Amino acid sequence: MTDYNVLGNLLVIFSVSIAVVFVFHQFRLPSIAGFLVAGAVIGPHGFNLISDVGTVQILAEIGVVLLLFTIGIEFSLVQLASLRRLLLIAAPIQVGGVVAMVWLGGMLAGLPGPQAIFWGFLLSLSSTAIVLKALAASGDSDSLHGRVTIGILVFQDLAVVPMILLAPILANPSEGAFTSIILTLGKSVLVVGCVVAAAWYAVPKLLEHIVRSRSRELFLLTIIVLCLGIAWLTSLGGLSLALGAFIAGLVISESEYSHQAMAEVLPFRDSFNSLFFVSIGILMDWRVLLQYPAVVTSLLAAVLLVKFVSGAGAVLAVSVPPRAAVMTGIALAQVGEFSFILAQVGQENGLLSGSPYQIFLAVSVCSMIITPFLMQLSPHLARRVEAVQRVRHWFPGRTTAHVLETKGRHLRIKDHVIIVGYGLNGRNLARVLGETEVPYIALDLDGDTVRREAQHGLPLYYGDATNPNVLRHVKIEDARVLVVAISDPFMARRTVQVARGINAKIHIVVRTRYLRELEELHQLGADDVVPEEFETSIEIFALVLRTYNMPQEFVMRKAEQIRREGYALLRRSEMPELAHHLRGGTLSDVEVETCRIEEDSPAAGKSLAQLALRPRTGASIIAWTRAGVTESNPSEKTTLLAGDIVVLLGTRDQIRRAMGLILSSEAPG
Repeated sequence: MTDYNVLGNLLVIFSVSIAVVFVFHQFRLPSIAGFLVAGAVIGPHGFNLISDVGTVQILAEIGVVLLLFTIGIEFSLVQLASLRRLLLIAAPIQVGGVVAMVWLGGMLAGLPGPQAIFWGFLLSLSSTAIVLKALAASGDSDSLHGRVTIGILVFQDLAVVPMILLAPILANPSEGAFTSIILTLGKSVLVVGCVVAAAWYAVPKLLEHIVRSRSRELFLLTIIVLCLGIAWLTSLGGLSLALGAFIAGLVISESEYSHQAMAEVLPFRDSFNSLFFVSIGILMDWRVLLQYPAVVTSLLAAVLLVKFVSGAGAVLAVSVPPRAAVMTGIALAQVGEFSFILAQVGQENGLLSGSPYQIFLAVSVCSMIITPFLMQLSPHLARRVEAVQRVRHWFPGRTTAHVLETKGRHLRIKDHVIIVGYGLNGRNLARVLGETEVPYIALDLDGDTVRREAQHGLPLYYGDATNPNVLRHVKIEDARVLVVAISDPFMARRTVQVARGINAKIHIVVRTRYLRELEELHQLGADDVVPEEFETSIEIFALVLRTYNMPQEFVMRKAEQIRREGYALLRRSEMPELAHHLRGGTLSDVEVETCRIEEDSPAAGKSLAQLALRPRTGASIIAWTRAGVTESNPSEKTTLLAGDIVVLLGTRDQIRRAMGLILSSEAPG
């Protein structure tokens, strides 16, 4: 008879997970914590609804493999090379710092030296799956602290290999043990190198032939086989399956088919990844919390503190600003999933067993559960730390701009543009400004990029724009425009707030990913906010119109019309619907446009009678919006104020003349 236990277990897991995560969502709690709680509920120490925990853990490991595979695809060798300072300096300091502090604490607590070191190994690792999931959910994967955190996590995953090899030696020291380790590591490096080299040569050609078949199913199966196959082959060299999958993702990331591979794998990754979080919760024995409440609580607090201090201190050592250091330290404060694999090795070698093992599981799972909440609070904590730092001048060298060329230390520039962030948007803007001879200064926190571009004579400096001293250094008091073109939403908001406090007249333009961030940025002082979601929608309809051979002038006019109306709509709540009704009606020779009254507009403070738009231009103001409230047919006594949005009705020429009177100095007094 067919055994359906696996299907029954999956049905129980997903059903309970849906219920628990739904409840968590209602209270705006992280879904990761919901999966962990769901696992604890259905596990053998809860209601014991799972009959085969081993199978669930195998499926969960597939989730981790797919997660690391997609992270590898999103990475590239160039990005990995840019993290070399983290991989070679910060990450070893973080891991070594935790091991040293835990070893010292274990010795003081009476643990034998080898066991104290092994506990250091266990607690030095952080959860790649949980942290990456939380970073992706908050949109911080590309932020400074996100990149720093990912770099350290990659190093930790690599460090698992020597830790596993050292575990038997810690249990039974013997002569020639270190020679054996070196030989094993050499074998691992050789096997992995051969696999990667072969994959690098063969994978692009293989994918090229697969794509020519135009079969989506064949492409998907090929990607899955490459992921699992390369992971399995590298595991033969001593690496974990998950780390092998990361290498597989790196191999595919260099292919032009990486984006499609990512899209195909994502549904599987999310499904199996939820199993991983549930499986971690299943391991939790809640009775340990009742049996050793003081021990678990004190150890949990100690682990969070030690890992926070080591993580934040390590990234401060490579000149990362305190704000990002605090957020990185919090992100790395939990115990990782690879610690469970290492703990099993410790059990086999007598380094961890009985009550200590259960206490370790309890502390680890509790640290994982609390991590999403801590990461949600980390921006607020980072903001407070930054405020204290400015008052007490902690780490002054970490937050003030330093210029790579001596001649740049005393800048003489005025009426210039300050560009914060020298990514794609910042580079394109700098290029256009350079070609049009508009003076500019750019800031970035990537030291390698700053050094490389500064050697070519570009005015690019290293500095944290959230620090007022940095902005004063680049003469923000004399600047005309500030462009914030960074992907870190917290840093963008803070930069706008600080800049507006220093220079109340500067025009601030901010790039953001999502529409939901627009209103807050305006409240903080941004003049113009460019949401990528909205601009992408304009580009899409423009491409569609061009496909139907619409005139280029017509497409550009429509794009500008939607852009003008859209930003007015986004900034000032809902605009009058009359404009859209008229455009869809029969008045084909009549147009409707919106116009915002700026502070320097000559129409500000004037009544409609004083403006006399209809007698002078033929256009009429048919509606106006103030503070989100729209009124139609305004009277001649209506006085326009800065921030008002008026709706103009007339022909194209009439509206053009009317907008000229509103926006130029020709408005009557």
